[in-house]
Amino acid sequence: MKLSIALLLTAGSATAFAPSSLVHSSYSRHLNLATKSDFCKHSALCMSAAEANVAESAAIADKDTDTNATSEFPPILQELREVAMRLHTREQAPREGKAEEPKKPAEPHVPTQADYLQFLVDSYVVYVALEEIVNEVDALAPFRNSGLERTQALETDIAYMCEKFDLQRPDAGKAGSMYAAQLKNMIKSDEDVPEFMCHYYNFYFAHLAGGRMIGKQMSKLLLDGEALEFYKWGENVNGMKDTVKGQIEELAKGWNRQERDSCIDATAAAFMGGGGINGYLYGRNPH
Repeated sequence: MKLSIALLLTAGSATAFAPSSLVHSSYSRHLNLATKSDFCKHSALCMSAAEANVAESAAIADKDTDTNATSEFPPILQELREVAMRLHTREQAPREGKAEEPKKPAEPHVPTQADYLQFLVDSYVVYVALEEIVNEVDALAPFRNSGLERTQALETDIAYMCEKFDLQRPDAGKAGSMYAAQLKNMIKSDEDVPEFMCHYYNFYFAHLAGGRMIGKQMSKLLLDGEALEFYKWGENVNGMKDTVKGQIEELAKGWNRQERDSCIDATAAAFMGGGGINGYLYGRNPH
């Protein structure tokens, strides 16, 4: 079912979370106004939850995918990109954006280490769900051990954050738990694979694109420049991306128009799922 733009842009809204008393002393909770202004101007974290994920996801659906001349359909990644770009605002995509501009907060939320830890924990439970589904569904066998998996890296980072900043590992929050459950309930048969692949593609590749920008922002703001394992894919990351994109296209060659539409129509829900988790980083989700 397609979701309205209005609902999409309000995804993940909640009361702001107060900075934790356990925040490491090297991070000041009282950034000066110039720092806050710069953070708001340049960071995707100042967007609504869904908007931030739209910006990340659409960035990775590039235009140079080869068209299969023998197919009656264009490449599936091209179709996904076209839908994603329509979910941009005019500010994000002047030529193609059609979504309404969300209301910007009067005062940007400055994330804490506790916010970031919750983001990592919720991301972890979603990646666990994605990997379990890929390992259990025969049609998804080509995507096993792709090199894009993130669960082990996130386990390392969560342990690091807890030890470094004297934080207790939280339970998965509502955003991550609900999205993981949604994914697990999505796959009942091979007919559900196209819908799932939209979520798979958007979640993995969003973190490979705009997600890396968020990682750099958080590293500077909260981790004294330390880079987390979550954002390390090795030297051949572009090769891995190209391989997975090719596998998605190969899988989609066997889909009819209805199955392709099932994949494309899941785009808004995929942005909502990922965007809800981003909400921990700018005060939209309580934890």
